[in-house]
Amino acid sequence: MEFAAWEPHYVEILAYFGFSREDDEKAAELLATLVPRDDCAALASLIKGRDVVVCGNAPCLAQELGRIQKGCVVLAADAAADVLYTHGIRPDAVFTDLDGATDLLLEMNAKGTIVVAHAHGDNIPLLNHWARRFTGPVVATTQSRPLEHVYNFGGFSDGDRAVFAADALGARSIAFAGFDLDDKDVDPVKRGKLAWAKKLLALIGHDCKP
Repeated sequence: MEFAAWEPHYVEILAYFGFSREDDEKAAELLATLVPRDDCAALASLIKGRDVVVCGNAPCLAQELGRIQKGCVVLAADAAADVLYTHGIRPDAVFTDLDGATDLLLEMNAKGTIVVAHAHGDNIPLLNHWARRFTGPVVATTQSRPLEHVYNFGGFSDGDRAVFAADALGARSIAFAGFDLDDKDVDPVKRGKLAWAKKLLALIGHDCKP
C-alpha cells in the first residue's frame, strides 16, 4: 500500500490509541541509523510469486502448524517465530517491533531469517538494545512516513504488517495460521489492536480464515 493511501488510516489509528506521530518519526530516524543496510530486495525476492503463510502468535498457533505447506514462504509475527522454531520450523522472515524478541531471533537471523524490524514511538529502548545485534538480513520499517531505507508497506501490528508486506511484494497467495482476531481473553489495548488488524486486513481483501 502506498503511503498516500495508508496515511488516513494511520492518522485514525494515532487518534484512537493516543499515539504520537512525532515519536514514531523519531523512532524511524533512529532505526535508519541503527540499520544502515537495506535487505528489502532479499525480502521481495523471497515473496514475489510465492505462496505465503503468515503466522500470528495466538495460542492456537501450535495446533495449526499443519497449515504450513511444504515449499511455502513462512512469515512470523514477533514471538510466533519462537513457537515455530521450537517446533522445527525456521521462519523465512519475522516481522517484529522487538517486544517479543529473544536470543532465538538472533540465532534465526544468523541462519538467514530476515528480520523486518519495526520502529514506533514506544519501542526506542528495544531498537537500541536489539538492532545492532542482528548479523543476518534486516529490513527496517515504520508506520509513519517512510525514509530512504525504512519502509512502510501498510499495516499496524506485527501480524497484519506481515500480510500487507506479502501483498505489496507480490505474493501469489496468502494463508494464515495462529490468528485469532476475535480473541476476548486479552487486555483492552490488545483487543483494540486486534480490531484494527481485522479492519485493515479487510482493506486488502483478507479475513484471516483458513
